Amino acid sequence: MAEYYLISQLPSLDGLSEGAPLPITEDRFLELCGRFLGKKAQSELEKLTLVPPILPEKSKSKLIAAWNTAERELRLALAKARANKMNKTFDLEGRLLSVELIKIATAAIETENPLDAEKFLLNHRLQLLERLRPADHFSEDYLYYYGLKLKLLLRIRQLDTQLGKTEYRKLYDSILRGDRLEATK
Repeated sequence: MAEYYLISQLPSLDGLSEGAPLPITEDRFLELCGRFLGKKAQSELEKLTLVPPILPEKSKSKLIAAWNTAERELRLALAKARANKMNKTFDLEGRLLSVELIKIATAAIETENPLDAEKFLLNHRLQLLERLRPADHFSEDYLYYYGLKLKLLLRIRQLDTQLGKTEYRKLYDSILRGDRLEATK
C-alpha cells in the first residue's frame, strides 16, 4: 500500500527531451522512498548502480538482478571490442555473449565521437530498462526501475563535451605511451 502513495507522488520520466531539466532529483527521490519503504526495500534501493560489481551480489529483486547481469555483460562486450580494436586478447572466462551485444559494443567502440558513443550506449541501456519495466506500476520493482532510469538520465545530463574530449585525449595519449590504462577522473 505504501508503494501506491509513493509512486503516485513521483513525476513521470517518460518523454523528456534531452536538454530538459529532470522533474525530480535523486536526493528527493531517495528522501520520498525513505518515508514510505521498509528497511529491506530501502536497502535494495541503495544498492542500485549503473556500475554493478564484477562479482554478482544477490538481490531479492529480479529487476535489479537482471539489470546488473545485463550491464555486466555489456561492459564485458565493450572490453572485448576494445581489446579487439587494439589487437589484444581479452579472456571472457568462458562467458558467452550474444551476437546482438557484440554488435552494440563494436558499434560504440567504432564511433569517433566519445559523446556520441556514450549517447548510443545510453539509448541501449534505456531500451533494456524498458524491457525490464514491471507490469505492476505500484510495486517495489517499479521503484527500482524508476531509480535506475533516473540515474541514467542524470548521467547523460552530466556529460560535458569539452571536458570529455580533454579527458579522452589524456587517456588515449597515456595508452599510446603505455604509462597507464585508467582515466584520471
